[in-house]
Amino acid sequence: MSFRVRGLSPEPFAPLFALGDEELAERGIVRRIADEPNSFPCRVSLEDAAPGEEVLLLPYRHHPGPSPYQASGPIYVRRAATQPYDRVDELPAMQHRRLCSVRAYDDAGFLVVAEVVAGAELESQVRRFFERPEAAWIHVHNARPGCFAFRVE
Repeated sequence: MSFRVRGLSPEPFAPLFALGDEELAERGIVRRIADEPNSFPCRVSLEDAAPGEEVLLLPYRHHPGPSPYQASGPIYVRRAATQPYDRVDELPAMQHRRLCSVRAYDDAGFLVVAEVVAGAELESQVRRFFERPEAAWIHVHNARPGCFAFRVE
């Protein structure tokens, strides 16, 4: 069974980079400059920002459905991210070095099953979850901080 991973569209985030810090703060957004490698994972490109790159840290509603599992949380977006990650049967390299919380949901947005795995085991876990007939889609989170990383379909 094939799966598809897509980063978020950059379009809703691009205008935010033109706002001043006060305007961003009014929206609960913070501008940062990446100061360490592998520490600022962009949810558009699904790549870590390089040191010196500008990113925004903002709230994002990653599970907006009507189920009790609806959720939002903080994400980073790189200014330089203009094309979303879009691959079939290929997980983003940035995830291989992270501990991952993997959560499968049904069509109604209810949790089916969840597991925590090392990034090196992520692909096999995704494939196992999709063997379940009720699993419609998967969210991957960075397990330690708990933030949403991407959706798998």
